[in-house]
Amino acid sequence: MDGKNKVTQSNAILCYTAGKHMCGETEKIQVDILENQATNFHTQLIQHCYNSDHEKLKPQYLQQLPEQLKQFSMFLGEILMVCKGKLTFVDFPIYDVLGQNRMFEPKCLDEFPHLKAFMCPFEALEKTAAYNAV
Repeated sequence: MDGKNKVTQSNAILCYTAGKHMCGETEKIQVDILENQATNFHTQLIQHCYNSDHEKLKPQYLQQLPEQLKQFSMFLGEILMVCKGKLTFVDFPIYDVLGQNRMFEPKCLDEFPHLKAFMCPFEALEKTAAYNAV
């Protein structure tokens, strides 16, 4: 609840909250782009993992993975958070999809120092570290 506004779906809550506290217009556009790219990337991984032929298709997924990661790395550039160091809601799905791909292929981020640096602040959090240790 935010005044008269009641938002009940988790992603809608994230978007609503981010919209109220976001940086400038350029950053909003970047966030929208990254949110949709993270969703597409996540969907590709899920489709692969739930495919009955996932083991047979794994080399094909791994072949396209560096290009996907390269896109994120180039877009993020030197910034560690999308909005010039200010945490936004889209940082969470990006961290999630990068982490899932790293679980799928542990060395996939080795060639992308910006992405590894992007993940560091999340992994430094005590609860994230505890969750990842499981």
